[in-house]
Amino acid sequence: MSRLEADCTRCAALCCVAPAFAKSSDFAVNKPAGQPCRNLGDDFRCGIHEELPRRGFKGCVVFDCFGAGQRITQETFDGRDWRGTPGIAGSMFALLPVVRQLHELLWLLTEAMELDEAAGLRPRLRAAFEEIDAVAARPADELRGLDVDTYRKSVVPLLRRVSDQARAGAGGRRPDHSGAQLIGRRFRGADLRGASFRGAVLVGADLSGADLRRADFTGADLRGADLRGADLTGALFLTPSQLRAAVTDAAR
Repeated sequence: MSRLEADCTRCAALCCVAPAFAKSSDFAVNKPAGQPCRNLGDDFRCGIHEELPRRGFKGCVVFDCFGAGQRITQETFDGRDWRGTPGIAGSMFALLPVVRQLHELLWLLTEAMELDEAAGLRPRLRAAFEEIDAVAARPADELRGLDVDTYRKSVVPLLRRVSDQARAGAGGRRPDHSGAQLIGRRFRGADLRGASFRGAVLVGADLSGADLRRADFTGADLRGADLRGADLTGALFLTPSQLRAAVTDAAR
């Protein structure tokens, strides 16, 4: 669904201002929350967008708002921005993490509904989607401080059921690595069909040439993970930002 994809042309660069970040391997400088990044131009565009990794801003490349930025800018605040209307700045910035989490849930539900194995659960998935979408459409004063965990807790068991059903037909051992610390782990060429990597930390892991068909990557940290030559056919809940964080054949 296109509205769950970031469209920076319709956003007021909220991700370049709202979050704080610390100087690290992901960011070249320290930046306090609510302060524009030094690379942000007057047109709300990044001045080094094509050079972000080389200039030390890999964290920007892998960030995904799932379309929350443009929804806040265009819908919640009717196209206004924090420069033209400074009085709304604090509220706009506070809403980004809230709406982003809601949109991530919407993205996961959308992915689930498209799976053949989810046919029996599709009405419940659709109902959950419509409820959360309606929440994300609320006015700013209702969204600010919203407890997103309430909605997450109602959705996660449903998504797990979809995952279990989808992975059941994958064959293989379907190893469960949910929440595991797998930093630098070697899985080269391994049969990981139907594996669960939900919430796993796979930073720098070697998954090159692995069979990852129908593996579940919900919330997995794939920064620097080597996915070159891996078979990701039908991988579950694998986001574009996770792939950007990893080393893939496309990066060659």
